[in-house]
Amino acid sequence: MASGVQQADLPWWQKYLARGVGCGGGVIALGLGLFNCISLSAFCIVAGIWQMLAAFIVISAEAPCCCMFIDFVQRYSVWVDARPHWQKAVLYIGLSIPSFIMCISVSVILGSGLIFLCGLLYGMMALGKKGSREDMIAAAQNSGRPGGMKDNLGDGGSSPPA
Repeated sequence: MASGVQQADLPWWQKYLARGVGCGGGVIALGLGLFNCISLSAFCIVAGIWQMLAAFIVISAEAPCCCMFIDFVQRYSVWVDARPHWQKAVLYIGLSIPSFIMCISVSVILGSGLIFLCGLLYGMMALGKKGSREDMIAAAQNSGRPGGMKDNLGDGGSSPPA
């Protein structure tokens, strides 16, 4: 779980990249979802409608200035910004998957794929920064000692028989 301290510790470009992919991907997904509704397959029409709904949710969360004519969007955007990154990742990935299940077309792959990518970026932000080289070397050296991590892997963590 990422706390507020971990969220503030991220590089500035990573935050703006995720927000930019969400905003730009939402706009592209909205247009491609409308294009996907011009189809003869019922599943593809439903997938296009779902993609447009997911795009609206992402755009209203990432770029509330695009939806300023709707009164609740500003409160929704502030509420989403207060959420940890892993919750945004789960929301965006969960919104993008049903379109892939219903219809596989180029417009669904591009549109919902960008929403999925935004979710992946937020998921990577939730993982946080990688440890320093010294911390990783110390962890590797400690795991090789007797009684370390390697000894406990085979027997479920119980102590070795005497």
